[in-house]
Amino acid sequence: MKTRLLRTLLSLAVGFAASSAFAGEVQIAVAANFTAPVQAIAADFEKDTGNKVVASFGATGQFYAQIKNGAPFEVFLAADDTTPAKLESEGMTVPGSRFTYATGALALWSAKEGYVDDKGEVLKKNQFTHLAIANPKAAPYGLAATQTLDKLGLTQAVASKIVEGQSISQAQQFIATGNAELGFVALSQIYKNGKITSGSAWIVPESLHEPIKQDAVILNKGKGNPVAKQFEDYLKGPKAAEVIRSFGYQL
Repeated sequence: MKTRLLRTLLSLAVGFAASSAFAGEVQIAVAANFTAPVQAIAADFEKDTGNKVVASFGATGQFYAQIKNGAPFEVFLAADDTTPAKLESEGMTVPGSRFTYATGALALWSAKEGYVDDKGEVLKKNQFTHLAIANPKAAPYGLAATQTLDKLGLTQAVASKIVEGQSISQAQQFIATGNAELGFVALSQIYKNGKITSGSAWIVPESLHEPIKQDAVILNKGKGNPVAKQFEDYLKGPKAAEVIRSFGYQL
């Protein structure tokens, strides 16, 4: 009996060691606006495949500079389509791996209930002290925010009130902590399963800014890693699509 039990335990241990040995991982760089969705997708991916996702979050422009300087990222999920295309033209990506994984939406948000009306009139009233946006040179959602202000003819009127975050996450933090009464964020940061999760918001019409197409691409450092391709394929699949839509993105 003891011998049989020992053999069973040994067999299980060998099996576990083998599965651990074959488990792989992929290093991904993710635009800050996609933090919550990719965390959910990565958890499903790890559960379904046994492979691990190691994610870093930040501004798309900052990631571009890091990738050019040799950062160890294997897959890049940007907040635009121009940065991955630029990396592609510079020969830094796996040919044919670039695709649009989501189209984002911009929102004007306040942590205060009832502060932002559903038509964004609060902007025109201009009775706030600080308006937070992401750095438009590094974060595509920051660029969309400046385009919106231009279209509304408010750029000069609010120029002295703008506070910039280096990423869309930092811009949201300024608002969440009360350092800015309101500001522009990615809808995905404040939206889940069909509703705004906190505060008050105006979903900015797409006509006020250029489409926020977000592209993913496998970088050269991921060329020899099958988990990089496996993760990108998973990102295209139905389970990931369900998560992406739940955060207010379009596919």
